[in-house]
Amino acid sequence: MTHIISITNQKGGVGKTTTATNLSAALARNRKRTLLLDLDPQGNATTGMGLNKKAMDTTLYHALIGQVGIESIVYGTEVEHLDVIPSRTELAGMEAEIMQKPQREHFLKKAIAPLHDRYDYIIIDCPPSLSLLTVNAMTAATGLIIPLQCEFYALEGLGQLIQTIRLIKKGYNPSLGVAGILLTMFDQRVNLSHQVADEAVSHFKDLVFETRIPRNVRLGEAPSFGKPILLYDPHSTGSKSYMALAKELIKKDSRRRTQAS
Repeated sequence: MTHIISITNQKGGVGKTTTATNLSAALARNRKRTLLLDLDPQGNATTGMGLNKKAMDTTLYHALIGQVGIESIVYGTEVEHLDVIPSRTELAGMEAEIMQKPQREHFLKKAIAPLHDRYDYIIIDCPPSLSLLTVNAMTAATGLIIPLQCEFYALEGLGQLIQTIRLIKKGYNPSLGVAGILLTMFDQRVNLSHQVADEAVSHFKDLVFETRIPRNVRLGEAPSFGKPILLYDPHSTGSKSYMALAKELIKKDSRRRTQAS
């Protein structure tokens, strides 16, 4: 079974792309065949993995509108077992082009269907909005990871996202679930980080990952070098945290499979 995980939160600056790129690399390091799919028109996950968007003739946009097959836009990376599907700014026009088309929420799901047998995990980096692109990601996904920054107002807006998830489950994807809520930008020294973490666990119980992603300078530096943190600084706390997250996710998925069978 391919696990299709959408990294989703309509708030910006919560660590979605950081999580998408580094979790993908960590899963690959755990010998899981992994595909990172950049669904954000900003294309930050693409450049963060060292790919040159300007040099590409085709990207995810061209596959979604049917100009090319999805297999033709899969790129390898420096990390063994990790591939990337890139995006750039033209993807921003996608919503207007498909808004009036039938089954507009299913474009991504249909496009990536041929890739399912090739990967254990497909990680989708979503834009910072509850847009049609994000709805497409939720419709295609088997689970969501919701990054939640350990800062004031962190839980504000999460209710809207949970309501959207309910609507997607009801209308388009009955099997969609929350794979976990990930606490990001956690500062062990600051009371507010602990307060947000305690409140999240109080509200969402075991949906909250035990792994917490710290504030880490090296995590912020890595994208400018076109590398995931596991390559840029494998001994940093950020690298160790994403390796721990990958192992926790794999363990959770294994437990769910056992319970289902």
